[in-house]
Formats: sequence, C-alpha cells, structure tokens
Amino acid sequence: MGVPLRQQWAVGSYLIKQKLKGAEKYPLVLMLEPLFRCNLECAGCGKIDYSDDILDKRLTFEECMEAVDECGAPMVSIPGGEPLIHKDMPRIVEGLIARKKFVYLCTNALLLKKRIDDYTPSPYLTFSIHLDGMQARHDASVCQEGVFDRAVEAIKLALGKGFRVTVNCTLFQGETPPEVAEFLDYATELGVEGITIAPGFSYEHAPKQDVFIKSNDVKELFRGIFKLGKNRGWKLNHSSLYLDFLAGNQDYNCTPWGNPTRNVFGWQKPCYLLADEGYAATFQELLDTTQWENYGNVNNPKCASCMAHCGYEATAVEDMLKHPIKALWTSIRGVRTDGDMVASPTPVVAPISTSTLAGIPIHVEHTK
Repeated sequence: MGVPLRQQWAVGSYLIKQKLKGAEKYPLVLMLEPLFRCNLECAGCGKIDYSDDILDKRLTFEECMEAVDECGAPMVSIPGGEPLIHKDMPRIVEGLIARKKFVYLCTNALLLKKRIDDYTPSPYLTFSIHLDGMQARHDASVCQEGVFDRAVEAIKLALGKGFRVTVNCTLFQGETPPEVAEFLDYATELGVEGITIAPGFSYEHAPKQDVFIKSNDVKELFRGIFKLGKNRGWKLNHSSLYLDFLAGNQDYNCTPWGNPTRNVFGWQKPCYLLADEGYAATFQELLDTTQWENYGNVNNPKCASCMAHCGYEATAVEDMLKHPIKALWTSIRGVRTDGDMVASPTPVVAPISTSTLAGIPIHVEHTK
C-alpha cells in the first residue's frame, strides 16, 4: 500500500479518538459534491438526468468549507459531476489542504491537462482518475471514444509533476476476471499510488439499467479476480476486510453515515447513492432525522444488491476495530477465493420511509 504514513496515522488517530469519545455514528469520509454538471454522459451515471437549472447549481467556497468544518471527517472525496468544471475548485482544494484534510479530487481527466497548473502537489491532495477498464471497456462505459487515452495521458502528466494519483474503477455487467486482472496490471504499471475498485450501484436515474452486476455475481467476479491477483503486486486502495466482503466472505450491512454527502440540495439522506430520500440542512440534522433503520441490504430493496465501498468500507473499519486480529490475519493471508460464501441477505419488502492500521481504508470514493 503506497499511502503515506502521515495519512495512515491521521486516519488511525481519528478513529481511536472517536472510540474514546464513545461516538456511535461518526463520518470517515465526506463526499463533497459541489456540482452535478459533467462533460460526459456515462451509461451508469445517476446524475446526468437533472434539468439544466439543477446542473447549473454550484456549492460556493464558503458552503464547502462550512460542510467540511461541520462534518469533521479526516478525508474529503470530491466527486460530481466533473469537479474540474467548478471555477472555484482550486480555492476549495486549497481551503481543504489548509485544514489538513486528505483530499481525493475525482475526475474523468478530460480537463486535467488544461487545469493542472491551478494545483500544487501536496501530501494532502490526490487526483483520483476515473478508469473503468482498458481502452474499449472504459470508452464504452463513458459512451465516448478517446477518453481512455486522454485519461492515461493525464495520469502520466500528474505523476510527472509530483502529484499523488489513484485510479477509480467501477465494474459493470460483462466483466471477466482476466479482463479486470489485465487492467489492474496495467494501472499498477502506470505507477499510480493505489486503485479503488468496486461494483457499480444501480442508480434509479441511470440511463441504462442493464449494466449493473447483482450481488452474487459480484462475489463470483471478485473471487475470480483475487484468485488471479495472488502475488501480482496490485495496490488496491481498500481495507482487507472490505475486499474479503466483496469475495463473499464477510456478512456486512452498510454504514451510510460513515460517508455522508453534501451536495447542491443539502445533506443527502441516507447516502451518496440514493437520491430520492430527502435532504437535511445540517450534518447534525442528517444524523438525527434520518431513519437509518429503513436502509441497508436487509431493510430496503433499493439497497439489496449494493456492495459499494462508500457504504461498506466504514463497516469494514468498524469490524477491524472490534476484531483487529481478524483484520490483520486477512491482510496477511489475503482474500479467501474458495469455499462457502456467506449467505446473501433477503431484503424485506416493506413500506419505505497497515500493520495494525493495515485494515483501515485509505479513502472512499464515489462510484459512477
């Protein structure tokens, strides 16, 4: 894992402080979504169907800083939309770095070559570049040819200028373990710090619904990937227990308050992925008024197939804190790729209202 010791220490210290305070619900990563507008129209995106008046909305610098201060999470992921469209993004990033927040600026990289000199390399800033596989797979995912080549060019440019760079990969229907393994080899050879990989969530507003993988197929896919990945040196930017969950070896429910979302509508209930459940005016109101018991893979059909890291990394962290020996052993042994899987939960159909720190997720990003 190539994540700097400074970040591992900061996140670990934060988690210990939350436990010492007796906090039951605390954020790990703030999903700060300052706009929905994008320069791509990806098949699996749940944001591009908003009307122009919504797509033209922006969070101001002051609103972004207020959200970060109110939330208090040590890491901030900035998804979108495409964040580099936001004219105040360099100032927003500077404000977050001044607060010593670890920032993951998520981008499709189409604008990065043009805008890169607006940013300064920092141990607190990482460009998280969206790549959904090799050239043909990625360009099909984003519904535009040539995007893969431009993204790879931007990755090399950012690395050459001394920036921290990760790759954010979302898997969709039709993936095979050999194809994904080839991509992970390629991304590793590029020299990126880490690779985030997770199954896409079936957004209700996505223009195509047949692109998403169901949970049992996800587990089989990841077992195949991890079986091929033994001793190949992939830097997967996840906790060992989350990866074990993807392979069907852990029985987890999500922890949606671990990755709260602040966007142009307010604080989104209950998480980044469900867009029609309402909003809160403040982070505390989000915690106090969200009916958390109505969500999760055993409580809500909408959540039944979700295995996204923005819901389950925080759960894996909680499990690691309770069972550090299990987390350490899983990290050393690697993900189990054979034997029985844990049973998939049956959702109710009801009315809806690093050493010891090796198990700590380094960041949690959005999935498109």
